[in-house]
Amino acid sequence: MNEIGELLRTTRESSGVSLEEASSDLDIKPLVLENIENGNIGCFKDIFALKEDLINYAKYLGLDSKKIVDDFNDYLFEYTSKIPIDDIEKAIMEKKKEESKEAREKVVSPYTNSIKKKGQKWIVLYVIIAVIALIVVVWAVKQITGNTSTNNMVSYVEG
Repeated sequence: MNEIGELLRTTRESSGVSLEEASSDLDIKPLVLENIENGNIGCFKDIFALKEDLINYAKYLGLDSKKIVDDFNDYLFEYTSKIPIDDIEKAIMEKKKEESKEAREKVVSPYTNSIKKKGQKWIVLYVIIAVIALIVVVWAVKQITGNTSTNNMVSYVEG
């Protein structure tokens, strides 16, 4: 990364462009351009944003942006491939532990659906069955009592 930054700095200085002028033209903060030229990759949280800034800066200086990005990708691959597998696995396990801890500490409100209770689906099923049973009972009672009163009226009129 230092070689890429040095190439960008020497190209900018040889073309007579100040850091502030390049910053203004590219709408990139001077500190960002300075960190790129110094090879301070640790100052950047978003690698994709850094890559985009590198592309724009290289194009602005008239350099081959594809070669700059390829060099940057090679640097990233070399840098990340040196991280031991144990460290990667440890980081993954810590992240999972943190996520499970956050899930346990969440505040549950009756107005949110973030955490559902296991028995909630059974309660809904029982309520639906109870409503259907109630409808069937009411319908059956109506049928029985309705037919009897109709029969009583019919027999009263005939007699």
